[in-house]
Amino acid sequence: MPPADTVTPSPLIALIAGEDSGDQLGADLIAALRRRYPDARFVGIGGARMQAQGFESWYDIKELSLFGFAEVVSHLPRLLRLRKELVARLVAAKPAVVVGIDAPDFNLGVEKRLREAGLRTVHYVSPSVWAWREKRAEKIGRSADRVLCLFPMEPAIYARHGIDARFVGHPLADRFAMVSDRAGARDFLGLPHNVPVLAVLPGSRPSEVSMLGRGFIDAARKVAMQLPGLRIVIPAANERVSASLKALLGDATGEDAPVVLEGHAHEAMLAADVVLLASGTATLEAMLAKRPMVVGYRVSPISYRIARALNMLKTDVYSLPNILARASGMGSDVLLVPELMQDDFTADKLAAATLALFQDSERRGAVVAAFEQLHMALRGDLEGHAGDLAAAAVAELVEAGHAR
Repeated sequence: MPPADTVTPSPLIALIAGEDSGDQLGADLIAALRRRYPDARFVGIGGARMQAQGFESWYDIKELSLFGFAEVVSHLPRLLRLRKELVARLVAAKPAVVVGIDAPDFNLGVEKRLREAGLRTVHYVSPSVWAWREKRAEKIGRSADRVLCLFPMEPAIYARHGIDARFVGHPLADRFAMVSDRAGARDFLGLPHNVPVLAVLPGSRPSEVSMLGRGFIDAARKVAMQLPGLRIVIPAANERVSASLKALLGDATGEDAPVVLEGHAHEAMLAADVVLLASGTATLEAMLAKRPMVVGYRVSPISYRIARALNMLKTDVYSLPNILARASGMGSDVLLVPELMQDDFTADKLAAATLALFQDSERRGAVVAAFEQLHMALRGDLEGHAGDLAAAAVAELVEAGHAR
């Protein structure tokens, strides 16, 4: 922290969060900035967590919480009006810095207009430039004075395009213990300590469950046929997903029948010996829980062919543990995490890969050791949490403006 006599006493800091994960990042960032600037005022768009930190939300965060192309298009006139009004309010308020948190489709456009108006801007959470069209980094650089990255391989990509980017650590790395508590998680979920447990996570949205759920559930049942006493737990992100999963399971009953949980995804992962899951952020959570996993995913054949034809994908691995392992130099001919994507996404192949992990304790141990190394790398700084590191990067811009 800078010396007290050089710190701006009560800056106005604007933040724009567009969904629940951004609200959590924003809350952590505000708490860390508040320690530097006790009298600061925080304004913009945020949710309940940010507001609990004293944030003044000018609009409901639900205004930006849209998923899917069709949904965004149907709300486009309203979003454009909101963006125009928000930019005008921020230009008039002249905050010391504006932090756009994730939501790149909305925030990058806002940040670009504010930067052109002379405000300092930060984009917190880099889009996946390492997987999709690296040239997007240049567009992001035109919007943000600084990019705050959650993954250690990202700043080097921005550096190739002359853009200031800082690795600040991943907040999830702060929320998982380095040594996980399997026994405590099983007690919490009412699971025996002496049986094998498989956690199955087929996605967090109904559309994903519709596309992937049957394959994952059939694979889990095939594993259960080969592994006596196996308990299967399936956490659901919300009630709609829970209903979809229960419909796929049918009338299965008995002590060993798969159990659908309302929430508790982290506890399910911690309780498991192996996790079978869809590609996405959940793979990072399973890695931080130190649980060996099998990853599967597929999209519509048309979407997949278009992405390939346009050369949009810049990686031949898809799960975050494999991407991080390769970036850190752990890469080898054998993937750290088995990936069964697109045509390989079948119940038979998913089951075979999952059963192989249950039957190979030496391999599971090696995977856990690798996950521990990756967890340490994602923490960024052993002396501080991600929120503190992000706050330090933002505060530099606040102080630079104060010094002018």
